[in-house]
Amino acid sequence: MQTASLPYVDEHTAVVSADADAVWRGVGETLDRSFAGSAMARYARLIGASETTKSGPRPFAESSTVPGFRVTRAVPGREMVLEGRHRFSTYALTFRLEPAGPGRTLLRAETRAAFPGLAGGVYRGLVIGTRGHVLGMRRMLASVRRLSER
Repeated sequence: MQTASLPYVDEHTAVVSADADAVWRGVGETLDRSFAGSAMARYARLIGASETTKSGPRPFAESSTVPGFRVTRAVPGREMVLEGRHRFSTYALTFRLEPAGPGRTLLRAETRAAFPGLAGGVYRGLVIGTRGHVLGMRRMLASVRRLSER
C-alpha cells in the first residue's frame, strides 16, 4: 500500500516533555495497550482485518503487528508508519517525532484512509462522522504523553 496515496483524514499533535527516545517508547507502549488486547483481536477478526494478532519485535520495528495494523516503516525516535485494511477501509497511521526545544518533543499523528463502496461510507460515518476517531486519537496522544513523561 502507498500511504501517501490514501486520502488525508486528519492530524493530531501533542508536545511531550520528554526526549524523542522516551516518546518513541511511549508510542510503542500505547499501541500495545490500545490495540493488542483480546477485545481488539476479536474486533479485528470480525471486520476482516489483515492483521489480527500481536507479533514481531518490541520495541516496534518494520513487520511488528497489533490487531488492525502492521508497521511498514520504523525509524526509532523519528517516524513510525502503521498500515492496515479490512473489508470497509484501507488506512494508515503515521507518527512523526520532531524536536520542540530542550527535553521536549512534538508528536504528530496523521491518519489517512479510504472507505470504498456503500459499506465503507457507512463505516466512515460510524468512525469519523461520530468523532469517535478524534476522541480515540486524543486519548492515544494523552497516553503517550503520560507514559513518556513518567
